[in-house]
Amino acid sequence: MPRTMSTPQQRLDERYGRTPGSERRTRTLMIVAGVIFAVIFTAWVVWGGLSGTNAELETRDLGYSNVTETSIDVRWEVSVAPGTEVSCAIQALNESFGIVGWKVVELPPATERTRVFVETLRTAEQAVTGLPYRCWLP
Repeated sequence: MPRTMSTPQQRLDERYGRTPGSERRTRTLMIVAGVIFAVIFTAWVVWGGLSGTNAELETRDLGYSNVTETSIDVRWEVSVAPGTEVSCAIQALNESFGIVGWKVVELPPATERTRVFVETLRTAEQAVTGLPYRCWLP
């Protein structure tokens, strides 16, 4: 049986499976993967945008004072929508950044958006700084 002449490029394409059918399959798989990604991404954006609370909560460290061997006064600011209750964890740290004082403070709702608080923390040893660790909506 006579052999048909093929070009070197055709022989390479056949050897490595680059045929018109495989190109169609690859293109179809890429399109399907792109559509699946778009659907999942859209669902994630919608879920993230519509779930959860709409209240914004911001805290700002304003410093500390009255440091003694057993206590420290921590001053911080909380900004939240009026009428919203907030809980905050306040911490005191020693010179190696170990926690030596900790307190969870419940802040009642108020008519103002931004309020300043000062809380005295008892410490297990001398503190070198005090700050709000985190605030959250209960």
